[in-house]
Amino acid sequence: MKRKTKTSGVAVTVAVVTACALSASPALASDDAHPLGAYDIIAPPTLEPGNLGVLSAQNEQKNPYDVINAAAARDPITVTRLRGNVNPLQGSGGNIGVLPTGDHGAFMVDAGVAVSRQKMEKTLKKLGVSHIGDLVNTHWHFDHTGGNSWAHEYGARIIATPNTLRDLSSTIRVEEWSHTFTPVPPSARPTVTVASERTFSAGDQPVQLRPYSPPGHTNGDLSAYFTKANVLFTGDTYWNGLYPFIDWETGGSIDGMIQDANQNIAMVGGNTIVVPGHGPIGKRADLVQYRHMLVSIRNRVADLKHQGLTVEQTVAAKPTQPFDAKWGKGLIGPDLFTKLVYRGV
Repeated sequence: MKRKTKTSGVAVTVAVVTACALSASPALASDDAHPLGAYDIIAPPTLEPGNLGVLSAQNEQKNPYDVINAAAARDPITVTRLRGNVNPLQGSGGNIGVLPTGDHGAFMVDAGVAVSRQKMEKTLKKLGVSHIGDLVNTHWHFDHTGGNSWAHEYGARIIATPNTLRDLSSTIRVEEWSHTFTPVPPSARPTVTVASERTFSAGDQPVQLRPYSPPGHTNGDLSAYFTKANVLFTGDTYWNGLYPFIDWETGGSIDGMIQDANQNIAMVGGNTIVVPGHGPIGKRADLVQYRHMLVSIRNRVADLKHQGLTVEQTVAAKPTQPFDAKWGKGLIGPDLFTKLVYRGV
């Protein structure tokens, strides 16, 4: 781990589509206990949010940090209205959650990237939000915490795990991204830390926060479960339809990712709506497919490494090939994902 701790105006088009049209998941369209109704999408209906539009960037081998910022600067923010008035937002790096809590306030899960501030402000205004009560950071990465500073200006109390606080207060070099992250300003750091399961109130809705163990994506991952609405935000422990990034610099691992996938599956039922860190909204069956992909590729890469193949030889053997058509068209391509897995087997 490479770390130094430091002390010190978008036009919108509104389209209404069904739950099935957005997620290609009929199970999300009906839930007798929690009817969904229509989804309100603040974006052209042809948009495919969550994939970051970076397949060409992947082929051009651009820096993922720059790719995410460019996509966030370019793309509109989309709002998906779920039951219980829980609203996932896409288009600002990682997926965001907003629950208006009355009196023009809101409970938020993640804050996206800093370059999206103006678009996020307009989106929150459209949702009737003028100030933020609590903001949960699911982990430290900039595409989930870059908006912390402006959210703090809106009154947000920032909540995260102790490790996320430490990471945001540190200088961290992520080699795979060719980028060095410096400490965020004190105002953008969490002031409430959650080391074990804890429930907060968001208006009349309880929100259960649960740290992941062992570390998977990072050393400080946290889920947010809106128990009344039955909606789970997983952060980057789950990328729906995409190979995930594993942040080895802050304690991530492929085996931890698999354990986190198991934790997610254990938390949800057939009617739970699952909002990943990246990718479209899913359900329990999607989590099971995701875990199968992780386990299969982990075992394939481990077999090749144990045969004595170098990382370059393992990449050339294409152990991810059976899964690439479904999972390999996003920010993390097959070659990079193979290298990330290779480090941990």
